[in-house]
Amino acid sequence: MQPDTGQRLREAGDRVRQAADAAADTGLRDLQPLLDSKLLSVSGVTITVGGLLLAAIVAIAVWLLAWLLRRALQRYAKRNPDVNQAAVYTVSRIANYVLILVGVLLAFDAAGIPVGKFTVFAGALGVGLGFGLQAIFNNFVSGLILLFDRSLKIGDFIELDSDTRGTVRAINIRSTRITTNDNIDVLVPNSEFMTKRVVNWTYSSPDRRIRVPFDVAYGSDKELVKKAALEAAAKVPFTLATEGDRQPQVWLVGFGGSQVNYELVVWLNESASRRNAAVKAAYLWELDTALNAHGIEIPFPQQDLRVRSLFGLEGAEALAALRMDAARAGEMPSPRATQALNADERAQLARNDARLDTERGMQEDAARAAADRARAPNAPDGQTG
Repeated sequence: MQPDTGQRLREAGDRVRQAADAAADTGLRDLQPLLDSKLLSVSGVTITVGGLLLAAIVAIAVWLLAWLLRRALQRYAKRNPDVNQAAVYTVSRIANYVLILVGVLLAFDAAGIPVGKFTVFAGALGVGLGFGLQAIFNNFVSGLILLFDRSLKIGDFIELDSDTRGTVRAINIRSTRITTNDNIDVLVPNSEFMTKRVVNWTYSSPDRRIRVPFDVAYGSDKELVKKAALEAAAKVPFTLATEGDRQPQVWLVGFGGSQVNYELVVWLNESASRRNAAVKAAYLWELDTALNAHGIEIPFPQQDLRVRSLFGLEGAEALAALRMDAARAGEMPSPRATQALNADERAQLARNDARLDTERGMQEDAARAAADRARAPNAPDGQTG
């Protein structure tokens, strides 16, 4: 019983497979005319529906292979932090572009376009580049140059002519992505790195030097100023070294109208290479603390004023009027301010008060007369009622 049952099951399976093969053959025969139908025929090259579908399958397969390779290299870089990350990124990008190029050629071949006759399409592509795709092609070639030249690498901190500063995160086909310290992503066309000035703060060494300007009042002890500034530099964690060739220095750089100009010159460590604003703020903070601790004055802007005349008054009379205005509280000068004046100045103050009272009275009389005329517009001049 059991051998017969097994035999019957095998025979049933064979019949099912035969039926499926027959159905598949029938379906393929039915689809064959559709697959062989022509879509385009140019210069002896015929493109069919089947060839176009095969080209799409080849292109998708190559794209998937390039994606898997890129992901594998990314995982390798994450698992091995000691490996040169920029080199791994460059290899992954170049391999991706090569695979895409190979995929395009294979897709053309699968579509029925021989590589030898690709010159026709290459000519059309050249015309397109000349008219509408020139900028895109320029950015693509510039991106390849950046990858091979390695003047710009992933992780570099750069500064552009547009005052954009940030860390390079990706070099793509059309643009390079830069992330600023405010976590803002900026997309910069690759061609801009070929035609404009780019400052790479971390190209050869992450260490760099900055100058922090500060001012003190005239008469301040220079040695005390130097001591306070060096103490401030030692307290900032961005300082590279406090001794040796790259120790902080204090330079006297000029004399201003009301202050002496100094600069704190400091070499910064790697942690400060990407934090320009925060670094300068840290040194200014410590400088203010150190200067105040040593009693060194940070001056306010000062300006000398010489008065030649004031409302027709000159010399001592103008000076007395200024002192009167400075001491006046309401209508009358304060007793303390009046006592500080000498006899001549007090006399001049009295004359000025009398003159001001006279002028004020005349203005009030004129105002009352104008008000009366406004109330009686038809009255003759000089009559108000």
